Amino acid sequence: MKLAVVAANGRVANKVIAEATGRGIEVTAFGKGDNNTAATTYVQKDLFDITKKDLAGFDAVVDAAGGWTAETVGVIPAAAKHIAGLVEGTKTRLVVVGGAGSLFVNPERTVTVDMGADFPTDWLPISHAHGEALQFLRDSKDLKWTYISPAADFQADGARSGEYTLAGEDFTLNSKGESTLSYADYAIALVDEIVSGNHIKERISVVSK
Repeated sequence: MKLAVVAANGRVANKVIAEATGRGIEVTAFGKGDNNTAATTYVQKDLFDITKKDLAGFDAVVDAAGGWTAETVGVIPAAAKHIAGLVEGTKTRLVVVGGAGSLFVNPERTVTVDMGADFPTDWLPISHAHGEALQFLRDSKDLKWTYISPAADFQADGARSGEYTLAGEDFTLNSKGESTLSYADYAIALVDEIVSGNHIKERISVVSK
């Protein structure tokens, strides 16, 4: 299996690359900075300079692009749209590292986490950017996409437990009544999905056990 990871210098991307290479998957990482990954091959290239030729022949591409400021959050939907345009109409799957704010909290699926009164105002632009990317994927016609939302408390330095609970579109709590997940366990779930291909054209979510 051949996997490409875009925006590979980020912390989630690094966990995904390490998880995938640890399973013997051939990983090509695309990043702007110097190589700080465990990838099989590293290509120093801005994600918006990546071409169809660059991504030809991969079984899947992971979009791990992020943005944390008012100036950079637009990268999230822009990256999804750019990468989708490169693999649409091919056999290559697009797996997007998503957000939790768009998960539904009511049975009718009309209210999302980020609509709650206690949702941090500072996080709304990021959540809306992730939501825009998700809607773009939903509207796509010939794209084999999967969007994976983490838990609300997404812990960069959390331990790798090796376990997780796979859920769907609804905001889901773990056995302790919490919405937590480590980057390391998210990476396990993401690589499991790449290997299985069980949720094409779906948004799924992951929470700790």
